[in-house]
Amino acid sequence: MKLTPDANGTFAIAPTPFFADGRLDEASIDALVDFYGQVGCSGITVLGILGEAPKLTGQESLDVATRFIRRAAGRPVVVGVSAPGFAAMRTLARGAMDAGAAAVMIAPPPNLRTDDQITTYFRQAVEAIGEDVPWVLQDYPLTLSVIMTSVVIRRIVTDNPSCVMLKHEDWPGLEKISALRGFQKDGSLRPLSILTGNGGLFLDFEMERGADGAMTGYAFPDMLVDVVRLSKEGKRDAAHDLFDAHLPLMRYEQQQGVGLAVRKYVLHKRGVIASDAQRKPGSSMTPTARAEVDYLLSRVARVDKRARLA
Repeated sequence: MKLTPDANGTFAIAPTPFFADGRLDEASIDALVDFYGQVGCSGITVLGILGEAPKLTGQESLDVATRFIRRAAGRPVVVGVSAPGFAAMRTLARGAMDAGAAAVMIAPPPNLRTDDQITTYFRQAVEAIGEDVPWVLQDYPLTLSVIMTSVVIRRIVTDNPSCVMLKHEDWPGLEKISALRGFQKDGSLRPLSILTGNGGLFLDFEMERGADGAMTGYAFPDMLVDVVRLSKEGKRDAAHDLFDAHLPLMRYEQQQGVGLAVRKYVLHKRGVIASDAQRKPGSSMTPTARAEVDYLLSRVARVDKRARLA
C-alpha cells in the first residue's frame, strides 16, 4: 500500500540493530517491528539519519529495508534513500518499492543554497526514482544546513505531485507549520501530510499547529502515540502532562553526537533490541552518562510506568 497525503499518526524512526562486532542483527529488526506494532505506531521509517545508513553497503541497505518491510506485513514502511548521487538513490528506491515499501524519503544534500538549486534538485531526484514513487520531503536544516522556507516547500510539493508528506524538523518551526496549513486554506497548496521529528521535542505544540503526527525515533514511541492521540481528541492538558514528564529524557536523547547511543541504550533496556552497539565509527556512552539516563528514566517512571526498567 503506497503512502498518501492522508497519512497520520506516529511513524517510528527505526535504528539499525547491530551486534557488537558490527554484523546486522536481523532478529532485533523483527523485534523492533513487532514492538512498534504493539505500541500502536502507524508506520515505520528506516534508514533515516539516525539509522546509520551511511555505514551500510548498498546491498545491506536494501536487505535491511526488505527485512523491515516483510516483517511489517502490510503496515507502511518508509525507506530513506538519500545518497550523494542519483544512481544509488534510484537503485535503493526502486528496490525498496519492489519489496513493498509505502514510500521513500529524500533529504537535500548540504551543498544546496539557493531556492532554485533546492527545487531543481528535488525535480531531478523525482526524475531519477520515477514519478510513480511516493516520497517524503525531509526538512532538517539544523543537521543538513539547507534552509527551505514554507514558500519553497510549497513550490517543491506543487512541482512534484508524487511528494505526499513533509517530515518537518525545522527549529524553531511552529510558524512554518502554520504557514503551510494557511496555504492549504487559501487553496495554494494541495493536501500534504505533515509529520514532525526533532526527537519529538516540540510535538506538543506541533500537533496544535496542525501536524498530522510524529515521525521520529524517541525511545518511547508509545508516548508519542499517546500524545498524538490525546491531542487529536482535544485532551490538551493530558497530552501536555504526559509530554512534560518525558521532556528531560527527550532533551538528553537529542544531544548531537551521543543521541543515537542514548536511544539504543534505552531500547536495549526495554528489551527491544539485543545490543545497543553501533557500527563503527560511532559514539559510546560513559558510565556517568548511563547513570544519568537511568536517573532520568526513574523520574519519568513517576508519571509513566513504562519507564520502570530493570
